[in-house]
Amino acid sequence: MKLQRKNRLRATALGALAVSSALVLTACGSDNNSGSSTGGSGEKTSAASNIKCDDAKGQLLASGSSAQKNAMDLWVKDYMAGCKGVEINYKSSSSGEGIIAFNQGTVGFAGSDSALKPEEVADSKKICKTGQGINLPMVGGPIAIGFHLEGVDSLTLDAPTLAKIFDGKIKKWNDPAIAKLNKGAKLPDKAIQAFHRSEDSGTTQNLGKYLAATAPNDWKYEPEKKWPAPGGQAASGSAGVAAQVKQVDGSIGYFELSYASSQSISTVDINTGGSAPVKATSENASKAIAAAKIKGTGKDLALDLDYTTKAEGAYPIVLVTYEVVCDSGNKAETLPTVKSFLNYTASDEGQKVLTDAGYAPIPTEINAKVRETIASLK
Repeated sequence: MKLQRKNRLRATALGALAVSSALVLTACGSDNNSGSSTGGSGEKTSAASNIKCDDAKGQLLASGSSAQKNAMDLWVKDYMAGCKGVEINYKSSSSGEGIIAFNQGTVGFAGSDSALKPEEVADSKKICKTGQGINLPMVGGPIAIGFHLEGVDSLTLDAPTLAKIFDGKIKKWNDPAIAKLNKGAKLPDKAIQAFHRSEDSGTTQNLGKYLAATAPNDWKYEPEKKWPAPGGQAASGSAGVAAQVKQVDGSIGYFELSYASSQSISTVDINTGGSAPVKATSENASKAIAAAKIKGTGKDLALDLDYTTKAEGAYPIVLVTYEVVCDSGNKAETLPTVKSFLNYTASDEGQKVLTDAGYAPIPTEINAKVRETIASLK
């Protein structure tokens, strides 16, 4: 996200950790002074932004992925400006915590950077009385590899070298493997301090999928939400990892591009085997995500990402954040707000704000299916 725009966001923490605070923007006023108009069909629409508020009302609680926090901040701000009297409270924690909250029935939807596992779908049927939890891809983007190394502004790594760094096998910045990829760079004889997420995280799992697919000889771990490798240092949430990398000379970590952009953290270019190393940008991530295929069945829209792509300009370390909802059996009191809010986030207007925030919009063909599914929720 551009720093100036981020500074305009105002959030109130509701008992969450400082590094993963929830956004609550309270709005008040009646239809007569809210800037909204009612059409002949009774559909209430924001005159300012064309956000369809429909029958949305009251408070909607949601939680999960910190990867989409900066996008969610923008969405909530815009939506609540258009739909007066509606309060969206998204608690940015982690994908794992979001799924737990969803399957406990305490939130209207959850954000997760990994699709539901079969056992999580089974658990969701207890909450979605007449249906089950499904995955709606809503936010795409690169997982940036951020680094802080005094005197070094540009750095290229490939998958095997990255795997060895995060597995503690490469311990110094002037290691020959790093030097070979960065000819002419003045790499210091300094210890590498690698940071990872402390809690279950879909961002961790997606990085693990990339390393397992592209460096199987050097990354022997199953891609799970819990960080698998020994050593390294842990921090809470993407914000926590980014804060450590920002502060600590000799550090490296992983987080969504928006965190790197907003804090001016240098990011690693990835050598994929193509003609040139690829930078972590929204545009380059979009090239990789555009090749994704839907692997979910029925109304589930889970995606299959190609982490091994060598396409020119395609940044391979990507994730897609899903909004997890019940396909049917949603709570009657929150369903209209869930549908109204997600209709906005999946709209052309909602997706358009993602690029400036360091994310990548969901490909048009897939997003059309997302909209159809949201309309069918019951």
